[in-house]
Amino acid sequence: MNKVIKSEAEWLKILTKNEYQVTRKSGTEMAFSGKYWNCKDEGEYLCVCCQSKLFSSFDKFDSGTGWPSFTNPISEDNITENTDNSYGMVRTEVKCSKCDAHLGHVFPDGPKNSTAPKGLRYCINSASLKLKKQLSSN
Repeated sequence: MNKVIKSEAEWLKILTKNEYQVTRKSGTEMAFSGKYWNCKDEGEYLCVCCQSKLFSSFDKFDSGTGWPSFTNPISEDNITENTDNSYGMVRTEVKCSKCDAHLGHVFPDGPKNSTAPKGLRYCINSASLKLKKQLSSN
């Protein structure tokens, strides 16, 4: 995978203020405020910074937290996980492998079933995502 590396000025030119704050400065949007937390449209969720495929709508579920939540990434290779000790908590941060954009965090309290055997909840900021809607076959 070829890494996407840009200067701060380059990121500021292509991202909104909110997208930049979340993805490049590890910010978090307020619960129930992002455009995808309650979105039911089918498709693939891409990284807003580099368009890497991150999550599928088929793995999205309503966690009640106010952020888009997913049981699995499209590919484990497209995300990286790091320990995050900010705000006096120990959490697992999720980043885009291709451009190092902060996406959100992963928690072990997701649904556990045949399509989600690990029982994970990827709690992702809408500002880090861009939905590529699935085209209708009609």
